Order: sequence, then C-alpha cells, then structure tokens
Amino acid sequence: MEADSTAALAAWGPIVVMLIIFYFMLYRPQKQAARKREEMLNSLKVGNDVITIGGIYGKIAALDETTVRLEIADNVVIKVMRGSINGIVTDEQKE
Repeated sequence: MEADSTAALAAWGPIVVMLIIFYFMLYRPQKQAARKREEMLNSLKVGNDVITIGGIYGKIAALDETTVRLEIADNVVIKVMRGSINGIVTDEQKE
C-alpha cells in the first residue's frame, strides 16, 4: 500500500509543482495587471491627459460608462471606447 502512494506521489508531484509555478509566474501577475488596469479605467476624470492604445494623446472632454470623448487638438474631439485608453499621462511623461 505504501509503494502505491509513493508511486502516485512520484507521478503527480511534478505536475503539481508545475501548476504552482505557472500560477505564480503567469496567472497571478496577469490578474494583478488586469486589476490595476481596471482601477485606472475607473479612476478616469474629465481633464485627465491620456494616451490611447493606438498612441493618440488627448485630454478627456467628457466620459460615460462605455465611451470617452478626447480633445486631441483645438476644437477637435474624437469619441473612443473607454477600454481603448492605455494610461494616464503624468507630468514627467509630458516633458
């Protein structure tokens, strides 16, 4: 009976170790990044300088649950999906 449990542990042990490694190296960091992105999207406010996934810089003129209106130049406002915002531009990045 003890030999059977040792054989089962020897067979399943490496698989369990690989699953633990995958969790800490792939799944967990990806979930943290997704949570951080969701927090950033929820913290958007009118007047924030942002950059879109496509690389367009603009200032938020208006926003609702699904869309954002970006002023990209004087009197030029475009409408983009809220999820297409890649990040908020800081003062250091502006320079």
